[in-house]
Amino acid sequence: MSSRARPEGWRRWLSPWTLILLGVWIFVLVRLGPHLGAVVGIRSGEDLVPSFRYATLAGDTVSSTTLRGKVVLVNFWATWCPPCKIEMPLLQSMAARHAGAGLVVLGLSRDRGPASDVKVFLSERGITYPVAIVGREAEQAFGGVRGYPTSFLLDRSGRIRHAALGPLAMVSFEPAVRRLLAEAPDSSPVVSGVFPTGPSEVHPALAPWGLAP
Repeated sequence: MSSRARPEGWRRWLSPWTLILLGVWIFVLVRLGPHLGAVVGIRSGEDLVPSFRYATLAGDTVSSTTLRGKVVLVNFWATWCPPCKIEMPLLQSMAARHAGAGLVVLGLSRDRGPASDVKVFLSERGITYPVAIVGREAEQAFGGVRGYPTSFLLDRSGRIRHAALGPLAMVSFEPAVRRLLAEAPDSSPVVSGVFPTGPSEVHPALAPWGLAP
């Protein structure tokens, strides 16, 4: 009798609802893991020191060289991305709040339309931090982007310390920004864990929801 009960128990644990619940928990862990890592100080994203040089919409040039010594929050976004619109006021507030301590927020737009449209979009929302329009090669320099908005937080030596997808990054990144601003310029401590992020192709039909085309 016990031998028959054992398979029935396994079938109960492997029911469709249990598998669905397990899938939801895995999704939540993958999606929220980098945010939790930023809060507690566990690094996420590729272990890279990206090399880049961009011309901003204001006519200035920003590069990994000119920004060395600063804590840099790089934000990939687009005007057609609803979560990006929610996040931008938080980015602007963070940029203003920590500018004196050495934080630079850099917006990298993935728009394909005229630059004038992006300028109007930013002006209507009071966005003053530097923004450049970039292509897919810019995403590859940071290890890849799965969707928008995606944010990367670089320490003063230019190394990626945190990466996260979604507008929650501006909440979870606040303690991470404060920690990195308090570090010495060349400090890059060993961390106890890494939440992976990386490139992934997503069907264009999902683009309006903030996922990379």
